[in-house]
Amino acid sequence: MIYLDSGATTLQKPKQVFRAVQKAMESCANPGRSGHKPAREAERVVYSCREEAAELFGLDRPERVVFTQNATHSLNLAIKSLLHEGGHAVITGYEHNSVVRPLEAMKGQGVTYTAVSSCLFDPEDMARQMERAITEETRCMIVCHASNVFGSIAPLDELDRICLRHGLPMIVDASQSAGTLPLSVKKYPSAAFFCMPGHKGLYGPQGTGLLICCKDNPLYTIMEGGTGSRSLEVTQPDFLPDALESGTLNVPGIAGLWEGLKFIKQQGEKEILRWEQELIGTLVQQLKGHPSLRVFAGGENQGGVLSVVFPIPSEEAAEKLAGQGICVRAGLHCAPLAHRTAGTLPDGTVRLSVSAFNTKREMLRAADAMAKMLTN
Repeated sequence: MIYLDSGATTLQKPKQVFRAVQKAMESCANPGRSGHKPAREAERVVYSCREEAAELFGLDRPERVVFTQNATHSLNLAIKSLLHEGGHAVITGYEHNSVVRPLEAMKGQGVTYTAVSSCLFDPEDMARQMERAITEETRCMIVCHASNVFGSIAPLDELDRICLRHGLPMIVDASQSAGTLPLSVKKYPSAAFFCMPGHKGLYGPQGTGLLICCKDNPLYTIMEGGTGSRSLEVTQPDFLPDALESGTLNVPGIAGLWEGLKFIKQQGEKEILRWEQELIGTLVQQLKGHPSLRVFAGGENQGGVLSVVFPIPSEEAAEKLAGQGICVRAGLHCAPLAHRTAGTLPDGTVRLSVSAFNTKREMLRAADAMAKMLTN
C-alpha cells in the first residue's frame, strides 16, 4: 500500500506516538482533578505537551495553548471569539468548510464575509485582492495558510503587514501547514489565533487539535462545564486554558501529540517541507507529460499536496487507484469554495498528499499506476 492521503490524516507516524498513547491509557487518570499518582502523571503529560507546543509556535505563556478536538473545533472557537458581536470578515477563496460554515451560521448575528478570489499560486494577487476587500465594517481576516486542495501557500508575511496597517486581527488556519511551514506568534504580530489539528502534520492521534491564542483576545465559549478550577462558581472561568477546556481532556491523544511535536522539533519544519516539496516535484515531473491530465503544480508556492484532474470522474479515478493499493482522496475535500475559485467544480479533483514518511520510490510507483490507468 502507498498512502497518499496525509492531507486527511497522517497514517504513518513516529513509533513513539503509538507507544505514548498506550502508556497514557495504562498510567494516566484525570488531570487537574485529584492528587494521586495517576492524576499527577496525567497533569505532567498535559502540561509537557502544552509547553512543547508553546515552544514550537513561539509562545512565552504555555497557558495560551488550548487543547481541542480538531482544527474545526479550534476555528469555531477563534471565529466566534472575534465575531460573536457581528461584523465583516475577509477570507481567502481557498477556505475549508470549517471556516465557511461557521460564518454562514453566524449571519443571523450580523456577521458578513467576503471570499476573495485570487489566482492560484499567485501570492501577490492574493495579498492585493485581500486588502481591496477590507471595509470599515471588517473585524478580522481569516487565512488558510496552505490549501488542503491545491497545497498553495498564502503570503502570510504580507497579509500580516496588511492586517497591521488596518488594525485587524488575523486568524490562521494552519490545518495543512502546522509541522511544515514555520509559524511563530513572534513573527506575525497581527495574529490572534493559530488553528490546527494534531493528527495531520503534527503526527498526533485523531481527536486532537490546538488553538494557539497569540495574545489576550476576547474569548467566546461554545461549551461550558467542569474544569477542576473555581468549582464553587457557577460561571465558566475567564482565564486560559480553563475558559476553553471543559470536561475531561483526551489525555492519551495529548500524550501522542506530545511525541509528534517532539518529532517535528527533531526533524525540523524546514527539512520536512523540503522533503515534501521534493516528493510533490517528483510526482509533477512524472505526470506533466500526460496531455489528458490537468496537474495543479505551484513549485515553491506549494506544500505537500497535489491535485490532479483526470479525464474520468475523480471518484472513479480514486477507486481505480485504490484497487492498485494507492490511497488518495477524490471530490471536493470539504472545500467547495476552493474549487469554485480554481474552476474545478462540480467534480473536484484527485488529491495526493504526502508526509515525511513517504519515499520517492512510492511517488514513482504511484505515477506509474496513474499512467497505466490512463492507457487502459
